[in-house]
Amino acid sequence: MITRRHLLETAGAGAALVSAGLTFPKIAQAEISTLDAGLPAGTRGEAVMERLPGKQPLIKLTYRPPNYESPVDYFKTPITPNDKFFVRYHLADIPEKIDAAKWKLSVGGDGAKGTAELTLADLKKLPAVEVVAVNQCSGNRRGLFLPHVAGVEWGNGAMGCARWKGARLKDILAKAGLKAEAVEVVIDGADGPILDKTPDFVKSIPVSKAIEDTTIVAYEMNDAPLPHLHGAPARLVVPGWTGTYWMKHLVSIRAVTKPFEGFWMKSAYRIPIGKFPGARFTSQESIGPNTPITEMMVNSLITTPSEGAKLKSGKSTVSGIAWDGGYGIRSVEVSGDGGKTWQPATLGKDAGKFAFRPWSATVAVAAGAQKIMARATSANGQGQTTELVQNPAGYHHNLYSSVSVTGA
Repeated sequence: MITRRHLLETAGAGAALVSAGLTFPKIAQAEISTLDAGLPAGTRGEAVMERLPGKQPLIKLTYRPPNYESPVDYFKTPITPNDKFFVRYHLADIPEKIDAAKWKLSVGGDGAKGTAELTLADLKKLPAVEVVAVNQCSGNRRGLFLPHVAGVEWGNGAMGCARWKGARLKDILAKAGLKAEAVEVVIDGADGPILDKTPDFVKSIPVSKAIEDTTIVAYEMNDAPLPHLHGAPARLVVPGWTGTYWMKHLVSIRAVTKPFEGFWMKSAYRIPIGKFPGARFTSQESIGPNTPITEMMVNSLITTPSEGAKLKSGKSTVSGIAWDGGYGIRSVEVSGDGGKTWQPATLGKDAGKFAFRPWSATVAVAAGAQKIMARATSANGQGQTTELVQNPAGYHHNLYSSVSVTGA
């Protein structure tokens, strides 16, 4: 288990002991230049920059379990480096280290014809697949909802885009055999709850998603072995779908013939039916009045200039990223006058339909306060919204991206 003492010992020079407890010193709020003004006051008052092992400084929102987001500056490249990638855990009992040589993945379930057990070496013998994909927490930007809702009050940085390499989940399932009557695949990881009454974090995905060629069990991230904080030795990668399904530290995969009714499926990560576009998880709709969250909504983020920047009057470059649930970005438009007029941005290199798509444009800057905005449209015609779609858990925040600047 990763303990507070362990983090203090490995976090570097910033760690310190305070009074009788173990804690990290706060870095002045001003040093978190990208902390959004729309976040709750409590979050703004408590958030600090901290280093986890092997990481650049991230914005700490909760310690136990560790939830750290990436500053906006880290998204100036379409691939998010491993040491700048956000960290998200639901439960605090996290294995401190897993011996990859001894690790095994069990495969079975009543929806399988048999059972199988695979080592990391076995996984690497299967055909390898690479996919560039965005991993975004379902609650990204939750802290920007008005009125505020309960949960980790994420700003813009509960996401990242990486090059993932691993074996197809369908090839792993084939080792045990998949019955025709299987409806879902249940996935479990090595992390767990501290208290017995806390439900273990176990998820399921529809068989139709499990057997897609891009759904993989990854053992590499950005051409390096999967880092521990990102699920080593192997994790599930479900491109296009929100990060709740991207199970870390995988230990078991079970095909089942009935909808899985664990807490994190039946009661959590669900949204009202009909409020959002995207794939429906229909087998799960039989166990509740709503539906599980699935695909990410189309979205954009301005990375340059930064919020509150002072710009010279004249022409200024605006750049950023756009992404969606796997249809691909058709266009990005930028406004330099708060949305009164719009112009097309130039799209950068396309790394694949599940990846961040970079874009850039030039806007006129005049003296005084000015709002720069961006909006993206997917290849399937889905666009960003001007009004939040309210839902109890604060999911799918995809308002137009904006930054306020001052021209001089």
